[in-house]
Amino acid sequence: MIIATWNVNSVRLRIDNTIAWLKDRQPDIVCLQEIKCQDDQFPREAFEALGYNVAVHGQKGFNGVAVLSRLPFDEVSPGLPGDESDVQSRFIEVVVSTPQGAVRVCGLYLPNGNPVGTEKYPYKLGWMARLKDHVAARLALEEPLIVCGDYNVIPEAADAAHPQAWVNDALFLPQTRASFRELLNLGLTDALRATTDEPGLYSFWDYQAGAWPRNNGIRIDHLLLSPQAADRLKSAGIDKHVRGWEKPSDHVPVWAEFDVGG
Repeated sequence: MIIATWNVNSVRLRIDNTIAWLKDRQPDIVCLQEIKCQDDQFPREAFEALGYNVAVHGQKGFNGVAVLSRLPFDEVSPGLPGDESDVQSRFIEVVVSTPQGAVRVCGLYLPNGNPVGTEKYPYKLGWMARLKDHVAARLALEEPLIVCGDYNVIPEAADAAHPQAWVNDALFLPQTRASFRELLNLGLTDALRATTDEPGLYSFWDYQAGAWPRNNGIRIDHLLLSPQAADRLKSAGIDKHVRGWEKPSDHVPVWAEFDVGG
């Protein structure tokens, strides 16, 4: 089973690229972020034609998350618990059945947090605290859990081509990285880092200042795994080449392969 995450930066603008990548990679489950449309505007027919079931938690103009799955959904839960006043569409959770039992997948679009001196940074940290609480509760179920998406977190200096350029950015501030470590310390495994220590692995390149041709990237899209999911991890990777396609997203897909029997 291949499970992937991709911030598509407007699903309707990137529909051709998304379909091309789906046909190439053949993932079983994909979490999409920044779909930038309401539920009824999501181009579900195009994905259903490829054999995917579709779950959407959209929002007009920005944010928005979705899940595509070749397996039927046993459960779909939109929204991150813990703050009923939060109306931003940044989280969706699904459960599917495999030959080895249920697999739970959370797709998230964690707040950016910039500019740091505004209310956006406390919102980011508060959202991360809610995520930690939710994940802790889900880990108690002792089932394969994959928490994936655009975390807007650069975990370590090795995850940026030029870390010094990010020292005052919400994605790399010490408090941000400490919150991310707290999440990992619940018992989660970074799928990519569990399979390779290779340097220069990035999932985002800004549209500005020649970031892509200079490979001035950062790794901010992650798949974090419960112990039960980590035990089944076979491989992981980043489909960097997608960033070179025409009209690309500034993010590329990140994926992991699991042994689920059958």
